[in-house]
Amino acid sequence: MRAVTWQGTHNMAVTEVPDPQIEEPSDAIIKVTSTGLCGSDLHLYETLAPFMEAGDVVGHEPMGIVEEVGSAVTNLQVGDRVVVPFNVCCGSCFMCDQRLYSQCETTQNHEHGTGASFFGYSKLYGHVPGGQAEFLRVPFADFLPVKVPHGPSDDRFLFLSDVLPTAWQALQYAEVPDGGTLLVLGAGPIGDMAARMGVHAGYRVIAVDRVPERLERVAKYGAEPLDFDEAEKVGTVGDVVREATKGRGPDSVIDAVGMEAHGSPVASTVQKFAGLLPDAVAQPVMKTAGVDRMTALYTAIDAVRRGGTISIAGVYGGAMDPMPMFQMFDKQIQLRMGQANVRAWTDELMSILVESDPFGVESFASHHLPLDDAPSAYEKFQKKEDGTVKVVFQP
Repeated sequence: MRAVTWQGTHNMAVTEVPDPQIEEPSDAIIKVTSTGLCGSDLHLYETLAPFMEAGDVVGHEPMGIVEEVGSAVTNLQVGDRVVVPFNVCCGSCFMCDQRLYSQCETTQNHEHGTGASFFGYSKLYGHVPGGQAEFLRVPFADFLPVKVPHGPSDDRFLFLSDVLPTAWQALQYAEVPDGGTLLVLGAGPIGDMAARMGVHAGYRVIAVDRVPERLERVAKYGAEPLDFDEAEKVGTVGDVVREATKGRGPDSVIDAVGMEAHGSPVASTVQKFAGLLPDAVAQPVMKTAGVDRMTALYTAIDAVRRGGTISIAGVYGGAMDPMPMFQMFDKQIQLRMGQANVRAWTDELMSILVESDPFGVESFASHHLPLDDAPSAYEKFQKKEDGTVKVVFQP
């Protein structure tokens, strides 16, 4: 089959790889009909290279049609249409019973001290072949895949794999009070969707980004756009937002940026240095080096009102620069974070999507492309070129 494979830093290629096979009686094979390109994939493209191997199949936002099921699978049949959440989780361990599916004990990666495995996401998270491919093996097929109705376009349901539940969890963790103000940092796919959800919930939403096309998208759904660079010319984002909120700041902040090390000269130097090292040496360097661009989190801490809540949806990794603990303590900030527990939210979101499209999912993707265009799509997405906000590949 054809699949998007990692071949090196900034080097994605569409290559022929072996078709996936049923390996356990609980497995299913799906024929992928649509598969997303996620902001987290950019970390594989650059930052997490020491944890990748040439030929790794990437991607963790797939959906498609069930092609084959293992002998123990009873909830799926050949021909069913399914979305596959990015967490590889069993649904029956202690953590899954707590609905903490991103911490599944069955697929935790003890070697690297990380939680549940993900599809297509490096040795750090299980080295599981990903979904930017023509076919995908899905473990725990009686629990993990989400059955969706035939009829509506793939885009109506595809984002149940990651974008929708990640944004939804970020909004729940933000604990915005009724009629409150939510500041969303970053208007990429997750920030954009979280802003739309916040507006739909009745909150005042202010969305911050540097890219005009992204700010235009959130503005169409009722969020107030704020250009980061323009705000910095008159002070800080915190200053501007406090002025717009009676001097207090927003009740809640969602950090949908996380680690953007490709924007940091110091981080870039560390990454390039690590890339010259053998993996056995580079891996601990990348886990502990202070490579993270902390601008978004520092902005969140500064901007949020006293007693407010910060919800971190953007991915962070490696050692942090010193956290402003005095300011966090003094302001009595609540901080919540973590990978989305996708399966915890899919039923609730499905009940919304089968009735209507309040979040604009059917027009959410900025680009629909064949799989062969993946290498250029990764480059444009990383450089924020050509209005690239959300790419959907159609194998």
